[in-house]
Amino acid sequence: MSRADDLRATLVRNLAELPLERQQREPLYDTRCGSLSDGTAAVKLGAGFDILAPGKRSCPYHFHHAQEEMFVILEGEGTLRVAGEMVPVRAGDVVFIPPGPQYPHQFINTSAAPMRYLSISTQERPELCEYPDSGKVAGYTRGLRIIQRPADSLDYWEGEP
Repeated sequence: MSRADDLRATLVRNLAELPLERQQREPLYDTRCGSLSDGTAAVKLGAGFDILAPGKRSCPYHFHHAQEEMFVILEGEGTLRVAGEMVPVRAGDVVFIPPGPQYPHQFINTSAAPMRYLSISTQERPELCEYPDSGKVAGYTRGLRIIQRPADSLDYWEGEP
């Protein structure tokens, strides 16, 4: 393998070659997605590619405490549910979502065709996400993911000698 081949393998990803995983939960959620940045030299940026089925939502309504996100709508149209409002989006739009509780967000494909978009984030770790619809909180760091509701939280001293 040449140096150029090594660099391409480390630095370049092609959307057409990206393996996609289907994430489906009827009746509301159905998306095919894949990580573009996994296995690359990227340290602070993460990127994914999503294909959102017509009439479906991408993921639960949520906000991040640490990560900033950017979405580039490549094809189709839909709605950005953000901060309690419904904002139309279409191909060519670039959406910026800063961290914090003022901008919970979720995409909904309100059209009859698939909506394709790039998801780009700062991949901050540790990360804490909140889900306003369900009252869940998720904590993420390398190798650890915890999702629960604050009411189910343990006492600080639980299990300590």
